[in-house]
Amino acid sequence: MQRTTRTFSVDNTIEFKNNLLSWAQQFETVIWLDSNNYHQKYSSFDGALAADDFTSIKTDYYNAFEKLKEYQTITKDYIFGYITYDVKNDVEQLYSKNFDGLDFADLYFFQPKKLVFIKGSSVEFQYLRMVDNEIEGDFDEILKSKNPTIQQSKSDIKIKLRIHKDEYHAKVTEVLEHIKRGDIYEANFCQEFYAENATINPIEVYKHLNQISEPPFASFLKLDNQYALCASPERYIKKEGTKIISQPIKGTAKRLVSEFDDAQLALDLTRDEKERAENVMIVDLVRNDLSKTAKIGSVKVEELCKVYSFKQVHQLISTVVSEVEENTHPIDVLQSTFPMGSMTGAPKVSAMKIIEDLEETKRGLYSGTIGYFTPENDFDFNVIIRSILYNEDKKYISYSVGGAITAQSVVEKEYEECLLKAKAMKFALLNSK
Repeated sequence: MQRTTRTFSVDNTIEFKNNLLSWAQQFETVIWLDSNNYHQKYSSFDGALAADDFTSIKTDYYNAFEKLKEYQTITKDYIFGYITYDVKNDVEQLYSKNFDGLDFADLYFFQPKKLVFIKGSSVEFQYLRMVDNEIEGDFDEILKSKNPTIQQSKSDIKIKLRIHKDEYHAKVTEVLEHIKRGDIYEANFCQEFYAENATINPIEVYKHLNQISEPPFASFLKLDNQYALCASPERYIKKEGTKIISQPIKGTAKRLVSEFDDAQLALDLTRDEKERAENVMIVDLVRNDLSKTAKIGSVKVEELCKVYSFKQVHQLISTVVSEVEENTHPIDVLQSTFPMGSMTGAPKVSAMKIIEDLEETKRGLYSGTIGYFTPENDFDFNVIIRSILYNEDKKYISYSVGGAITAQSVVEKEYEECLLKAKAMKFALLNSK
């Protein structure tokens, strides 16, 4: 599909990003990806906006990857979208029976009429030919765009727990019993926080959440009246030519005001046997997943348990890479690694069965992925964590958090880590306009 490309220069990138996202709200379908200029090795751009669908695919999990493969192959263009966690049911003989208050389709991708990429002070518009006469007008409009006035009835947001503290303790204790029996050796157990009959301004909440965290894989998704406001620090998987990159996160420590104490906490995290063990287990799982499509001997660990610091927390991140044959289909790489190991556990299938039985909420978009494919068959996808999900029609707000449970886990500390991870979402919800 032919696109017209025009490049402009802007003086204030942060202001342009804000204006761009505000301007995009006129469209029913929007995905915004923001690196927040966080220094990470495999970054392709500082920001990307896809808006106004020309073609799209929307499906449940049944044969979802096969349908996506057909759509991506035929389209041969940029496509942006998401895959929910529950597409696991297409990969393995699994099911999803838990409560779902959000009703996102299991998989959705669209071919945008309008694409905008930001790299430094350069802004590149890539529009389909049918709308390329709108580029200059849109650029001028974006420069002048401000936050739209959204008439919404102000509602008090009362956040509830789907799993209360005593029940959380009982469920994590059950996970530990599975570990003692040898059924699994790690599981990512998650819990939902939610609000009913609540109304928010999605852009304002997203901007506030993003400002609190400034993560490298932030994203804003609007699909009619469904929203994902995502402040993810984690990359799921990326393809650059024949190179595949996965960067699982496992291991968390809070930030402190004192620079000395904060640096000490980061150092302690690198030495923490329990946190490192969590990370190494998932690295082994990722290596195994990548080996399914990799050239023999090409799977390597570039970084193991390296500390990356964000506004709210320090994290242990590992980087695992592989090489694939040039004719390897990109969807095959995704399908053979999905869902990401950092959100499941190990062994993966056993862990997914156990957490499905113990969790109270269908994960849906949470712990799924948002990302894009290029016309050259490259792709990049995040992990949907540290995210607020919102169904405007149902007035239902949800955010979930989880942690890796291993034999060394202390239940009370796992609960405290969940509250630490939930802190930014709660603050953004209760303190935005």
